[in-house]
Amino acid sequence: MKLTKTILAVATTAAIASFSFGANAADKLKIGMSFQEMNNPYFVTMKEALEEACASVGAEVVITDARHDISKQISDVEDMLQKDIDILLLNPTDSVGIQSAVIDANKAGVVTVAIDAQAEGPIDSFVGSKNYDAGLKACKFLADSIGGEGDVAILDGIPVVPILERVRGCKDALKDYPKIKIVTVQNGQQDRAIAMNVTENILQSAPNLKGMFSVNDEGSLGALSAIQSSGRDIKLTSVDGNPQAVEEIAKGNSPFIGTSAQYPRDQVRVGIGIALAKYWGANVPKEIPIDVTLITKENAKGFSW
Repeated sequence: MKLTKTILAVATTAAIASFSFGANAADKLKIGMSFQEMNNPYFVTMKEALEEACASVGAEVVITDARHDISKQISDVEDMLQKDIDILLLNPTDSVGIQSAVIDANKAGVVTVAIDAQAEGPIDSFVGSKNYDAGLKACKFLADSIGGEGDVAILDGIPVVPILERVRGCKDALKDYPKIKIVTVQNGQQDRAIAMNVTENILQSAPNLKGMFSVNDEGSLGALSAIQSSGRDIKLTSVDGNPQAVEEIAKGNSPFIGTSAQYPRDQVRVGIGIALAKYWGANVPKEIPIDVTLITKENAKGFSW
C-alpha cells in the first residue's frame, strides 16, 4: 500500500499543480467515464470515487454503463465525444474490441486513460491493479490451504487483460505444487447467478474437488452458494475485496478463505490525477500499477475499499 499511496500523492500533486494553470477553464472541463458494468459493488465504489474527485476540481462528469456490451460501449464513447468531453476514463468490457473508440477519442484530442482493464489503441496511460500478482497470491494461498495436493477448478471470466492475467498468475502459482491438478476451467462470466450454476455443474463432474479459484468476488459468492449447498469441504479464493466477500472470509469457518483485494477508489483517483496532468501539458507514465493485498481471516476485519 505504500507504493499505492506514493503514486496517488504524486498524481494528485501533479494534477493540482497542472490544474492551477488552467483554473479559468475549470467550469468548462468535462470528464467522461465508460464502465464495463455497474451491477457490481466494485464499480459502484469506483463511480462514487469518480464523482467525488470530479466535484473536488469543479469538473462536469458524464458516466455510462456498457453492461458488458462492446457495441454499446463504443456507442457510449461516441456520444461522449459528441458532448465534447475533455478527458475519457475508459473501463473496457473488451480490451481489443474497444480500439476503434480509443482511436476516435485520440483523433478528437481527448485525453484517454484506461482504468482497471487495459485498452488497445493510442491511450495516454493505464491505471490498474497488479492482476497477475492477485491471481498468484490467491492461488498460492489456496494451494497451501488444501495441503498442496488435490483437484482444483478455475472460474474464468470475460476476455479482458485483468482476467487473463489473474488466471495466468493462478496457474503459475499452482505449477509449484506438482500434486495439485487443475481439472477444469469454466467461464462464470463474473456473475453471481451464472457462477453458481457453473459451479454446480463442476461439482457434479469433479467428485474429488478440493479447491476453487474465481477471477472475481461476485462469481465467488455464487460459487460459495453452490459449495455450501453441496456440503463438501472445498476451499475458495478470489480477487476484488468485495465487502460481502470480506465479511464472509472474516467468519473464519467459511469455504471462502481469501481474496486478493484491489483498490478501486485509488485507481480512479490516480487515473483522474494522471489525466488532468496530461490535459494541462505534463508528461505522464504509460502505465501505473496499483498493489493488491491478500485478505484472509487474519486481516479481514476492518478492511474496506
